[in-house]
Amino acid sequence: MKKVSFAEFGGPDVLRLLDAEEPHAGPGQVRIAVRAAGVNPVDWRIREGQVLGAHPIELPSGVGLDASGVVDEVGEGVEGVEVGDPVFGEGLSTYAEFAVLTAWARMPEGLTFEEAAGYPSVVETALRLIREVGVRSGQTLLVSGASGGVGSAVLQIARDRGITVIGVAGAANQDYLRGLGAVATTYGEGWVERVRVLGPVDAALDLAGSGVIRELVELTGDPLKVLTIADLGAPDLGVRFSGVAGSVPDALAVAADLISRGKLHIPVEKSYTLAEAVEAHIDSHAGHARGRRVMVV
Repeated sequence: MKKVSFAEFGGPDVLRLLDAEEPHAGPGQVRIAVRAAGVNPVDWRIREGQVLGAHPIELPSGVGLDASGVVDEVGEGVEGVEVGDPVFGEGLSTYAEFAVLTAWARMPEGLTFEEAAGYPSVVETALRLIREVGVRSGQTLLVSGASGGVGSAVLQIARDRGITVIGVAGAANQDYLRGLGAVATTYGEGWVERVRVLGPVDAALDLAGSGVIRELVELTGDPLKVLTIADLGAPDLGVRFSGVAGSVPDALAVAADLISRGKLHIPVEKSYTLAEAVEAHIDSHAGHARGRRVMVV
C-alpha cells in the first residue's frame, strides 16, 4: 500500500510517499480502507518533533491521526461494527491507503468521506477547550484564530450551549464567522479595543499561536481564563497549554449528534492527494484556513 512517512524530524521536505506493509487490526481496533484523512496542525508539529510527550513515536513514522473510510478488518473484542461499515475516527498513520483506528463512530447520514475526515480531532479539541477554560451558558468566549477547523467547531458547539463567541480572524473570513453565529472582528492595529467595544470577555482561546497571549490576558483579566493549543511559550505568562486529548469516542458521539441535528458543519476548504502531503503541511503551517483541509485517498 501507499503511505506517507518520515524518517527524521524536520520540515515538510522530510515527508515521503512510500510503499509499505499493510497494518492489521489488533484487539479493540478496526482497520479501514481510508477514503480521506484529516490534515491537522498536530501532524506537522509531530513531524517537527514538537509534541512528542502527548504523541510518542518511533522513527520512521507515518503521519496523520484522523480518517474516514470503510471497515475491512475488525479486531478481537470489537462489537457494534462490521466489515463494510463507513466510519470516521482517530488512529495512527492515517495518510495511507489502509489505517488502524483506535476510536471510531459510524458516519452520520449525508456526510461525505471528505467531510467526515475533518471532524475527529477537531471536535475533541473544541470540546476539551470549552471544558478546560470553564466558559458557561450566558458568558462570552473570545476566540483568536476562529476560522480554522477547531475554531469552526468551537463557535458552533459554544453557540449550541448558549455561549456568546467573539471570533477574531482575517478580513476575508469575517462573513464566514458571522455565518457560524459569532460576533466577528479582525486582527491588526486596534484589535484589542475593537474587542472591548463588543463587550466584556469571560474567557479566551488562542488557536493560532499568533503572539496574542498578553492581549488575551489583558482582555480577560486573568491568565487562568486563557487557554492555548498553539503557543508553546504561553506558560511563561501563566497561561495553560492544552495538548493532551480527552475521550475521542465521546467526542465522536457528540460530533455525530450535532451533525445529525444540523448544529455542526465544517466545510472542506481544500483537498490533497497523498502525493501532495508536502503541500498540505506547508498550507497547514501557514494557517488562514476557512474550515478544514483533508487528504483524499
